[in-house]
Amino acid sequence: MLKIIINGANGFVASNFINELLTQHYEVVALVRGNKKYSAEERMFDVMNDINDGAFTVPKNLRIFNYSLLDENFGLPEETLSELYQGDVDYYHFAASLKYDFKAKDEIFQTNMDGVENSVAVFSKYAASSNSRFFFISTAYSCGKMAGRFEEKFYDIADIEEFRNYYEQSKRYAENLIRKHMENEGLNAHILRLSQVVGNNKTGITKTDYGIFDFSRRIQSLATRTPDLKLRVKVDPESTQNLIPIDKVVSYLVQTVKIQQLPVILNMVAKNAVRNSDILKTLGQLLPIELIPQMDLDKSEMSVYERIISIGMSFTASYTGTNIQFDTTKLDEIMEADDNEATAESIHRMITYFLDENSGKKAKVAC
Repeated sequence: MLKIIINGANGFVASNFINELLTQHYEVVALVRGNKKYSAEERMFDVMNDINDGAFTVPKNLRIFNYSLLDENFGLPEETLSELYQGDVDYYHFAASLKYDFKAKDEIFQTNMDGVENSVAVFSKYAASSNSRFFFISTAYSCGKMAGRFEEKFYDIADIEEFRNYYEQSKRYAENLIRKHMENEGLNAHILRLSQVVGNNKTGITKTDYGIFDFSRRIQSLATRTPDLKLRVKVDPESTQNLIPIDKVVSYLVQTVKIQQLPVILNMVAKNAVRNSDILKTLGQLLPIELIPQMDLDKSEMSVYERIISIGMSFTASYTGTNIQFDTTKLDEIMEADDNEATAESIHRMITYFLDENSGKKAKVAC
């Protein structure tokens, strides 16, 4: 049986991927960073228990190790790594800094570049089989601010002016780092670019608080404290968000395990984007607030509450005017097709679930 090794295993996408792998009886090795408060095992168990509604028991086909991304050999004994990498192994590098603050540049690049370099070093040193594969989980937004269709190919590194933030730039740099190792050392690698991963499209269950959900939480907090506000937000109503459901992402990832001959780069993105106006409409229906999109809104014209929202949108504001086109030719050729796409209706269910969980009570529909 193929062995799957995953770092950053307690993250949102990685843990859902692991959950499905375990049900299909794959041997999974989860690399998790423990901290002063919780061990690696406790952190992994906590997220898996949450996914399984409190009914998770660690199975025999899951092994959990405390590791350090930037340490030599991940801080693990050589004999342990030699044993883990015996036979055919698929290694998935999920670990990443998701920070976007320009002040966090050094931390972002240390994790997203140095961490990848160290990951490649460990894989190259210990992977015993030539059939073993290295999968780098990148982002579709490594496209930066480019115009046109973002293809499933490598793009050269570029200055920060070509990107919305250092997170995007660091992922582009990391992709080129992988390319260098492929060309110079024959690294057997693949790059999987994900767009914005949201909740479960079938159930509406949403356990992530990034992107539109972080924005929703901020609006909920303001609406709870000061209901019945009318607020202008600097959002283009006709622009879109590329939202891919977690259950679809997991389906794609499991297929990468099963398909032996894969393209080097796959854009794992939604085929149909969701309009910003539909997201604002949902928030207006679920919360006692009216959000009025106005792209030309100047800071000097904002009310106190509008400024609060604007500050909270320091990251999301970069994506409120985008209509990015992603190429999926190679993805479509290799992956089984389905119609499990996010829609305005399914995003409505996800935001409803998220707000309910965030408030601890049912969100009231505004009259």
